[in-house]
Amino acid sequence: MYEYELQKAADTLINNIFKIQPGETVIITCDSLSCMNVVNATVSSANAVGALPMVIKIPAPDGVGQAADPKLPIKPLTAAVSNCDVWIEFNQKWLLYSTPYQRAISANKKLRYMCLVEFTEPVFIRTMCDIDTEKLTLFMNKVAEMNRNAKEIHMTTPAGTDVTFMTDDRHVVSVDAGDASKHGVYMMMGQLNVVPRYGTVNGTIVFDGTVTPPLGHSPDLPIRLTIHNSIIETIEGGSDAIAYEKWLRSFNDSGMLKMAHVAYGFNPGAQLSGNVVEDERVWGATEWGIGYVSPTVGGPEGQPASSHTDGICLDTSVWLDGVQIMDKGKMTDPDLESMYER
Repeated sequence: MYEYELQKAADTLINNIFKIQPGETVIITCDSLSCMNVVNATVSSANAVGALPMVIKIPAPDGVGQAADPKLPIKPLTAAVSNCDVWIEFNQKWLLYSTPYQRAISANKKLRYMCLVEFTEPVFIRTMCDIDTEKLTLFMNKVAEMNRNAKEIHMTTPAGTDVTFMTDDRHVVSVDAGDASKHGVYMMMGQLNVVPRYGTVNGTIVFDGTVTPPLGHSPDLPIRLTIHNSIIETIEGGSDAIAYEKWLRSFNDSGMLKMAHVAYGFNPGAQLSGNVVEDERVWGATEWGIGYVSPTVGGPEGQPASSHTDGICLDTSVWLDGVQIMDKGKMTDPDLESMYER
């Protein structure tokens, strides 16, 4: 399926995004639910440039992040990803924020890591091929600069989101626009991530796109979160909202009721598909994370939590210090609009 297009996507990842050099060691992790055609195409591309790829495949754990720890071979997995140049994660049950991830990020100062969880052939092709990464990088860096300079951010959506928060100079505004050639933690291109000042998120957030985990799909009815000082006070909606609240509270961890981050979606090829990584990058959507925040992006202390979950808000409008830059997912700032026309 998509044999030739898939190889082009893998070549783009290895050559254009990671810029992998001969002799570099590349660890590719996956699990028993992963799409092995995607894994194998990436291994082929890495091998073709003279890198030294290795695949680590494990049984899919029960949870994600730290909740996956009980089913992980923590010591050997940590050793491998702590001693490589590149780690590409294609796991379905992601290792991001797990103990091996945290230890590797802390110990391996040369590591370039990218989270590409739940990837299928169509997702890989849509989000990697035929995108002008140089143009996208200029556009996203400008949006990032505007967010860094703002003190208060206000977001709304047609589904009912109406939320404000303050920024924090200690927190990283991450730009994933298609360059993973230097040490760091990367997500798939087309996402701009902001970690609000802890305790300042107030208002209503409505998930009308995918919620993962635990759902892995759009909810039966939009899930409405009422937030006070970054803590979820109520969760309303249909049967999926009930299941979602039950899952969040099952950890018996107050950190799993705290808002973590918000990310803009800016991948021109992304579609709402049920794949969390692609859905987070649907142009004009925003994605709110709940739970764990890494100290690498969220200040020295980060935000401890047992796991992490993400929900999508479609067609977002955004105001930075009262000045609107987006309206229902479309850029209203004339400079931004001219920099990247879709």
